[in-house]
Order: sequence, then C-alpha cells, then structure tokens
Amino acid sequence: MARSTDRYLAQNRKARHDYLIEDTLEAGLMLAGSEVKSLRKGGASINEAYAAERGGELFLMNANIPIYAAARVNHEPRRARKLLLHKKELNKLAGAVTRDGMTLVPLGLYFNDRGIAKIALGLAKGKRKADKRAAEKERDWQRQKGRIMRARNA
Repeated sequence: MARSTDRYLAQNRKARHDYLIEDTLEAGLMLAGSEVKSLRKGGASINEAYAAERGGELFLMNANIPIYAAARVNHEPRRARKLLLHKKELNKLAGAVTRDGMTLVPLGLYFNDRGIAKIALGLAKGKRKADKRAAEKERDWQRQKGRIMRARNA
C-alpha cells in the first residue's frame, strides 16, 4: 500500500469526501516513456479519473498526464492506461463492481521505492448528501473536542 514516505505525484482528495472507501489496493500502470518523464516533472491530475473494465482488463480512464515537451514522440494526455494487477485481484474487483455496484476510484499516483509508477485504487461506494453532512458534522465535533481538551489541559 501507499506509505507516508512515498512522494505523491497526484492525489484525489475529493474521493474520500464523495465516496465511502471500503478497500484500497495498489496497481501498476502501463506507461509510455514520455509519460514517465512527464510524471517525474510533475503536473499530473487524477481528479476526474476512474477505473473501468474493458475486455477482461482494467483501464485507468480520464487521467491527465501532460505532454512532455522534450520528447520526440509524445503521448495523448488523457488516453486510457492499462492497470497491472494479479488475475485474482482483477476478478475480485470486477465482481465487486458488477455485482455490488461499487466504483474503482484512484486515490493517489506515486513512484514506489524502486522507481516504478503505482496508483492507489479505492473500492468505493458513493455517498449521499446526508452521509456527507454526517461525516462533516463528525469531523467538526472531533475538532471542537480537541480544542476543548487542549484548553482544559493548558
């Protein structure tokens, strides 16, 4: 899984607000050379991205990796990129998406310790407006509680 020591190239901060993340996993990405160079330079975005199944394989759709200016042959910025997973993981995710109506949401894009591009995926269920309000209310209460405790101890 993604560790705090990993340097994120792109994060989808809104995903945890819009979805209830039930499970997370790490997947590899099949990238072109100019895409890797562009990722190392920075500026990638996965805010509107999602993972979808096509022909028994998973693809990362709508992720934006900008064009690398110094490359001779460049890539398309929003092309579908194949996700590299073990067959068992792929079957489990595809089953959850089709059977339970869940969604695969990218949470973060980073390079691991060996310098390989990885993406953290979340198996998620969409939140309703009331769920979002309840989560915000809980977060505010935790913040207030912390302030009260600090004021009491000071």
